[in-house]
Amino acid sequence: MRAPIGDFDQAVPAPDCLDELTAPVAEAVRGWSGSVPAGQILYVETDPRWADTAVFVEHYGSDLLERSANCVVVAGKRGGGSTLAACVVLSTKRADVNGVVRRHLGVRKASFAPMDTATGETGMEYGGITPVGLPESWPVLVDAAVVDLPYVLVGSGRRRGKLLVPGKAFAELPGAVVLEGLGRPAA
Repeated sequence: MRAPIGDFDQAVPAPDCLDELTAPVAEAVRGWSGSVPAGQILYVETDPRWADTAVFVEHYGSDLLERSANCVVVAGKRGGGSTLAACVVLSTKRADVNGVVRRHLGVRKASFAPMDTATGETGMEYGGITPVGLPESWPVLVDAAVVDLPYVLVGSGRRRGKLLVPGKAFAELPGAVVLEGLGRPAA
């Protein structure tokens, strides 16, 4: 199948390649519900050597620069408690962790979660974390610009591979909250 964005050799409906996904992502695809059919979520194989954004878009298509999103795990602290959440913003933007995220979570301090926390709590590889398959108790904060795109390239749970997801599907993920201004221009 031809990928709707990018220059990939092959795009496979995610339900047809569950073995290529980490366990939490495969489980989320298996149990998918919502207005976007699971078969519209596509998996593409990628080479981790080309993970750097500039090299990635040079190899897989310049259109991906404006159609890719990053998913980052943040930790919010208030008193003695901690809250984990995910932020999904276009790859050309940065999550407004100290403003929008902190206020939305109602925490005193918010910062990027340590790598071992992010990978341990998600069951995904660092550099491949995706909002598909995150713990259902987590808030998944999604920038409105992501939801507006027909298709978005995002991690697959592994460094070797990506998902192509219809933008509106991000708004239907468990715990999803669409926020204007979550993604700020990268400095």
